[in-house]
Amino acid sequence: MDLSMRWLADYVDCKCDVKKFCDEMTLSGSKVECAAKEGDYLSNVVVGHVVDIVPHPNSDHMFICQIDVGEGEPVQIVTGAQNVKKGDYVPAAKHKSTVLHEGKQVKITKGKLRGEASNGMLCSLEELGLTLHDFPYAIEDGIFILGDDCEKVPGMDIREAIGFNDDIVEFEITSNRPDCLSVTGLAREAAATFNVPVNIKEPTFKGIDGDINEIMKVEIHNPALCSRYMGGYVKNVKIGPSPRWMRERLRASGVRPINNFVDITNYVMLEYGQPMHAFDLRYVDGAEINIRNAKAGEKITTLDGVERELSEEMLVIADKNKPIAVAGVMGGEFSGIMEDTTAVVFESAMFDGASVRTTAKKLGMRTDASARYEKGLDPENCYYSLMRAFELVEELGCGEVVRTYIDCDKSDKVRKGVEFDPDWINGFLGTDIPAAQQEEYLTRLGFEIKDNKAYAPYYRIDIECGSDLAEEVARLYGYNNIPNTIVRGVANAKLTRKQKFDRTVTAAMLGMGINEITTFSFISPKYFDKIRLPEDSKLRNTVVISNPLGEDTSVMRTSIIPSVMEVLARNYSYRNADCYAFELGSEYIPVEGSVLPEEPERLGVGIYDTAGKIDFYTIKGIVEELLDKCGASGVEYSRPDENTVFGEVSAFHPGRVAVASIEGREIAIFGELHPETLENYGIGCRAYAAKVNIPELMELCAEQKTYTPLPKFPATTRDLSLICDDELPAAVIEKTIRKAAGATLESVTLFDIYKGEQIAQGKKSISYALSLRSHDGTLNDEQADKIMQKVIKALSEAGAELRG
Repeated sequence: MDLSMRWLADYVDCKCDVKKFCDEMTLSGSKVECAAKEGDYLSNVVVGHVVDIVPHPNSDHMFICQIDVGEGEPVQIVTGAQNVKKGDYVPAAKHKSTVLHEGKQVKITKGKLRGEASNGMLCSLEELGLTLHDFPYAIEDGIFILGDDCEKVPGMDIREAIGFNDDIVEFEITSNRPDCLSVTGLAREAAATFNVPVNIKEPTFKGIDGDINEIMKVEIHNPALCSRYMGGYVKNVKIGPSPRWMRERLRASGVRPINNFVDITNYVMLEYGQPMHAFDLRYVDGAEINIRNAKAGEKITTLDGVERELSEEMLVIADKNKPIAVAGVMGGEFSGIMEDTTAVVFESAMFDGASVRTTAKKLGMRTDASARYEKGLDPENCYYSLMRAFELVEELGCGEVVRTYIDCDKSDKVRKGVEFDPDWINGFLGTDIPAAQQEEYLTRLGFEIKDNKAYAPYYRIDIECGSDLAEEVARLYGYNNIPNTIVRGVANAKLTRKQKFDRTVTAAMLGMGINEITTFSFISPKYFDKIRLPEDSKLRNTVVISNPLGEDTSVMRTSIIPSVMEVLARNYSYRNADCYAFELGSEYIPVEGSVLPEEPERLGVGIYDTAGKIDFYTIKGIVEELLDKCGASGVEYSRPDENTVFGEVSAFHPGRVAVASIEGREIAIFGELHPETLENYGIGCRAYAAKVNIPELMELCAEQKTYTPLPKFPATTRDLSLICDDELPAAVIEKTIRKAAGATLESVTLFDIYKGEQIAQGKKSISYALSLRSHDGTLNDEQADKIMQKVIKALSEAGAELRG
């Protein structure tokens, strides 16, 4: 919101300079973004009086002017403009002045033009940073000739002479204070901040006799979306430019002046914060105004010349036959004011903010009106805004206002007070402000205190509870005056187990030299084809994004593997020799009967090395190290079967993939990627991937590590060389050994596998080193042999015999 300090002065005298005004307003809750002076890019440009003008002797289109700039002797300036004559008052840029040229600041110095001295330059509107909207009587491609609405004093700063020297303060208005999107709203805030009176008079007008109900009629068909609609009629309209004071204030507020009636609606919107519209009655069929929902297939061409298709949830202003405006957003092409308009209908209405925002967003248009409506306005403001528009019509003498007006009011008139408890406010703020002082603050802001309740003025729609009252008291008391207090109680904040576990996982991966990545959670459905998911895979059942950025980001991922693979493929395409990456992220699994999906956390890992330095055991080692760091025990590794919980198994090489299980629950899958998967991603070397189910792993890991004292007694070692079927997994043999040996077994290590001429076809030799230790005493040979006999017997039952 750009605020003209000259306009503000009509309502309140803050008795301070702009800097102090900005500081105090910010401290009281109205944040100032910046402040600037109009035309601050102009320097040494003054009013010049043309006392003489003669043709240039060496040019057929240039003139030599003698300009009185208030310095005694006239200044000679050469110009090529054809519209300057003796006696004119013009903007004169003297030697070492600055003006605008094509939007950039340029410096003007004296020199010679065709042999004649020129000690400056005469300026057009463009060189002053202005347009024909600011001074409609000027010539666009000529020198600006000052009119009777300007100060014609030679030597006067041109900004002062033409009213281009206002101070502009830009405010950042929060969404809960739509009342401050107006000059009167900020005037009230300034008056409360500086504790000075505010002078906002209720607008009045005389009007002429006539019954508006005989001229037109208004009907609200959807009171839920339009709680109040007021209409007024002006006849014998005279369209023309607005006076200079109005154009100045509109320009200072960032609004382009157009003509008197359009300017009146914009002026009222800026002054009162209430958007208005003016209809040319000629284009309102049947002189009917209907506030209704659009019909299916209806279209409207808006004021910007764009045809827009409407939908049934949109609210429109319609005449007898067609929509003539999109409610709260923009008028129709023929609803505006034209040069030959003679009868005008003013609209001052209250539309539902959510409806206006939805409509504006769907139509792809956001206007000053919609920006105000969507924040929420009060229906009471409709009346004052319409009265002010009538008052301005009479003040500008641009029409005759019919005294009667239409007011369709469906709004709630019940005043809702908030309990006023000074003790509670002090406790809430940590202050000791007397009740009388609190009441004075609220009264200063326009509140009425009655029966221990505070009633907010109609324009303060943001006051709903005691905390809102406390904020009002605090900002006028001064946030800097609120004493510092120590936080009550003891802060017991600590990391949750999940947060600790995630940090452990991340630290373990980083410790192995693997780089952390972050990818989008939304992917393309084509990614599932890249990892060779079967057509009937449950992972193809995804959450579809209703308004995606594109097909490549149209569904939420059900597997983290494709996201990691995209990173590997990108690095390979960039000719990076190797890539080691992991991501800790969520998958999104749809739940039948539920709107929201499950979001289990997953760890995805992907690695490749074009030098061939890694293999299956590299990715297995990464998984093993991770599980060890997380405190997992009893981990078993096996080939995945058709009942595996990991639907991505098809992405892996069928003979080089494994799952890790704890207590029979699969918690990870890892292995070499299938050649077709690598081809789909354009990776020309072997690559490996892993996926770990983090919640399941956390559940099966010990939360705290148990201390184990150093052994007091020595260990006994035994070696076992076995013959078994080639298909018997080493993991099964190790599990059998551990189960048979019991607690005495300290460790079992596979140290050799042999297949060759000395071993029968379909068999293999496999050797283990066992370490036995008792915590009760030193194991003797007899005890150790007894344990080994149990192990050998169990192995025999499992299909593994001692090698002879």
